[in-house]
Amino acid sequence: MQLKNEIMLITYADSLGSNLKELGDILENDIKDAVGGVHILPFFPSSADRGFAPMRYDRVSPEFGTFADVERIGKSYYLMFDFMINHISRSSEFFRDFEKKKDQSEYRDLFIRYKDFWENGEPTAEQVDKIYKRKPRAPYTDVEFGDGSREKVWCTFCEEQIDLNVESAATKKFIRENLVSMCSHGASIIRLDAFAYAVKKPDTSCFFVKPDIWNLLRETEALVKPYGVEILPEIHEHYSIQMEIAGEKFWIYDFALPVLTLHALYSGKGKYLREWLLMSPMKQFTTLDTHDGIGIVDVKDLLPDEEIEFTKDKMFAEGANVKKIYNTEAYNNLDIYQVNTTYYAALGENDNAYLLARAIQFFAPGIPQVYYVGMLAGANDIALMESTKNGRDINRHCYSAEEVKEELKRPVIKDLLALMRFRNRHPAFSLEGQIEVALTGEHGLRITRKQGEHFAVLDADLKRHTFEIRCS
Repeated sequence: MQLKNEIMLITYADSLGSNLKELGDILENDIKDAVGGVHILPFFPSSADRGFAPMRYDRVSPEFGTFADVERIGKSYYLMFDFMINHISRSSEFFRDFEKKKDQSEYRDLFIRYKDFWENGEPTAEQVDKIYKRKPRAPYTDVEFGDGSREKVWCTFCEEQIDLNVESAATKKFIRENLVSMCSHGASIIRLDAFAYAVKKPDTSCFFVKPDIWNLLRETEALVKPYGVEILPEIHEHYSIQMEIAGEKFWIYDFALPVLTLHALYSGKGKYLREWLLMSPMKQFTTLDTHDGIGIVDVKDLLPDEEIEFTKDKMFAEGANVKKIYNTEAYNNLDIYQVNTTYYAALGENDNAYLLARAIQFFAPGIPQVYYVGMLAGANDIALMESTKNGRDINRHCYSAEEVKEELKRPVIKDLLALMRFRNRHPAFSLEGQIEVALTGEHGLRITRKQGEHFAVLDADLKRHTFEIRCS
C-alpha cells in the first residue's frame, strides 16, 4: 500500500495485544480510521535491544506471528519496517560463522576489523577523540575466533550490535536482498535505523560523513524505488542535519517538536515553537513520543540553552514520576541527551495539556506519528523499568487486548481518537497546502492550515491549556 497522509501508529508487535494477530484485531475493531499507517517496531528474530539487534530479516520472530500477519495489517494500513543499516546481531549466523571461521568465513567482509580499518591496526588518541561516540572509549568489541586469536571489531552500540561495513560488496548484497524482501512483504516505507553512524572513515567523526553518506542514502533509495517504497533515515542530532536531508528531498523526522511543545506548555509562550513550525518542511514525520526517550539534543539552537534547562527542570518538577535517576547509568541509560518518560507523564498527566500538545502536533507540517503508549495516554511504567533496570522501559508498557479496551473508555482517549480522525479526514491538512502560525496575545498560539478553499484553524491558550478548532 502506498504511503498516505494519515496518522501513523508506532507500536511493538506485542504491545497492543500479545502478537501481530491481536494487534490487527485491535486496529480493525477498536481504533479503525484513527490511524492510516502502522510502524511495527522490529519484529524479526533479535538478541537484544527490544528488536534492534536483528539476527535476520527473512522471517518474523515466532512469538509475534508470521509475515502473513504482517501482510494482513498491510492490506488496510500503510506500513513502516525497520532496517538496521548500521549493525547486525552478534548472535546472527553471519557473525557466528565469522567468529568460528575467521578469514575462511564467507561473511568476513560484512564487518569492520580494526586491523584493516586503521593504518596501524589501532586508532591514535587524536583519531579516537574525533569519533562521535556512544561509549567512553573507541567503539569496538574484542572478538575471540575459533583458532584462539583475538581482534577488535567495530561496535558502536551494545555488545550484541556489531557494525556492518556498508562499503563492502558483501554488505551491499546483504542490504539489497533484505530491502527487496521487505518491499515484497508489504513495506510502504523503510526506516533506516542509526543511519548517520553507518559510514566510517579514518580521521573523521564517523557520523554523517559526507559525501559518502549521501551516496549510501541514494543507493538505498534506488533499491526500493521500483517497488514504490520510501525511505526514512533515523538521526537524532542537531536539527541542521535534518534540514540538509530535507533539502535533498528525502523524508525526515521532526524530533525537535516534542521539547519545543513542552517548553510552550510549561512557559505559556509560543515564540520558539512558532519559529520552528514556520521553518519545518511538509515532507516529514512529526513525533511527540517514540520507543526512546524525549530527545534534548534535537532542540540545540532552536531553544536558548537556559530555556532547554528550564524545560528539563520542569519535566522533573511537574512531570508525574519523571525522575533524574531514571536517566543515569543506574538504569542503563545510553544517551544523556534523552529524558525517559511518557509524554503524558511529562505533562503531569494533565488531560487538557496533553490533548493540546497532540492538537499542536496534528496541525504541524508533516504526517503525525503517535506512539502506542501516547495513543492511550499512558503513565510511566515504573514496575517494568524497575524489573529490567532499563530506563527506556518506563515508556514501553505492554497492553493486553483487555487493557486496551479498558483504556479506550477514558474520556481523554475518546477525545484524542476524535482529534486523530479529524486530522486524517480534513482536506486542509494536505501536504501540498499552506500553514500560517501566529502569536495571539501573551499566551495565544494560532495555527492555520489551508488547501484551496479548505481551512482548519487551531486557537490555543498555552497558559490555560485550552484550545478551539474551527474549520471549513
